[in-house]
Parts: sequence; structure tokens; C-alpha cells
Amino acid sequence: MNNKEKIIELFYQNVKGRKADTSSNNQKHDGKKGHWLETQMGIKHNGDNAPDLFGYEMKNQTTSGKITFGDWSADEYIFIHGRGKNPTRNNTNQNYNITRDNFLEIFGKPNTLKNNRLSWSGTPCPTYFGDISPFGQSLAIDSNNDIVIIYSFSNDMRENKSELIPLSMQIDNLVIAKWKFEILQMKLEKKFNQNGWFTCTTDKEGIYQNISFGQAMNFNTWIGIYSKENSVF
Repeated sequence: MNNKEKIIELFYQNVKGRKADTSSNNQKHDGKKGHWLETQMGIKHNGDNAPDLFGYEMKNQTTSGKITFGDWSADEYIFIHGRGKNPTRNNTNQNYNITRDNFLEIFGKPNTLKNNRLSWSGTPCPTYFGDISPFGQSLAIDSNNDIVIIYSFSNDMRENKSELIPLSMQIDNLVIAKWKFEILQMKLEKKFNQNGWFTCTTDKEGIYQNISFGQAMNFNTWIGIYSKENSVF
């Protein structure tokens, strides 16, 4: 029996036809269903940057139906976050003396479902290369193959942008976050470029019914997922 067949056998023995039992978990924890699935598949909960099972990375079904590759914070931000890292610099090499809270006030959006808590996710952020969000933010690859989010004041559709954006930032092509190529490549390929990955999916009742496999992927194949067209900044 090869590794893929072993994973399929585990799924049919311990998962298929069952609904995640999260009664013993912290109900506020977003990953409680994923932890149940890991336990059923014999995967130990850990933060190791390595494939979950027999060289395959396991991904659980999400409410949006999308597969997440990892919770990878940027390596550099335009704000100074107090952990010793330098802020990202823009084209003119100018530093901006803003904090993380300032960043959320400037580039984020209030979440009305959470007492207007500011968040830099969803609407403010672009999804694909070539997209420009209503907040004037776009995703690109720079000359070092780093992934960057850039802000352009001229593309910001917010009516109160002149009040929100400091005068020194009312420019185009301002790098506000950066993911370094070498670090992303290492994280991605250690998890997804061995045997590949698999996902377990449920029906409308939340009962696990299917297991699907995806091929191994390197940085180049992964980055293509986010590219509507080649976009280099």
C-alpha cells in the first residue's frame, strides 16, 4: 500500500460519514473543526513547517470553499511594529513614522459585525495580481521576486481618503507590505512540494463525504494561482 492509499484508508475508516465533534474544544477557536480532522487522521497538532501526513499536506474545507496555504504574515510592513524589524521602504527610501494601529486606521476597514474593529483584510486587500481594491491597493511582484502590496492614492476610491491618508503618503506606488521570495519559497515548498496535498470535504449537513488530492507545487506553480496575468511591479 502506497502513502496515498494509506491516507485514503484513514479517511474511510475514521472520517467519512462523520460530522466533526467539537464539543470538547474552545467554541471561539476558528480551527476547532480542523483540529478534530487532524486527530481523526492521526496528525499531531503542531506548528512545524512540514507536510502533515506521509509527505502530503492536509487542508480542511473552509466555509468559503477556498483552500488556504498558510497564515503567513508579511516579512516587512510600512509600520514599525516594535519587534526589531525595519519598516518597508518605498521608492524614495523614505521612512514613515506610523504604528500598527495607525496602519489599520489608514489602510484598514471597520468591521461592523465586531464593534467596528479595524481590520486589514477583505475589501481593502487585492486578491489577484492585476486587481486594484477600492482602497487603492494592488498585489505585485517586484524585481527581486518579492510579493508586495502597493498603495496608490490616485486609485483610492474612498470619499474621505484625504482625511485618512497622511499628506506624505498621498502618492502612488507606495509599498506597504512585503513577503520576501526566499522565505515564501521555503515555507511553501517544504509543505506542498513533497508528495502534494489533499483536502477533505463535507456535504451541506457538515458530514465528511469526499477526499481529493492535488499535485505537488513549487513557488512558480503556486504563484500562478494568483495571477490573472503576469504582473510585475
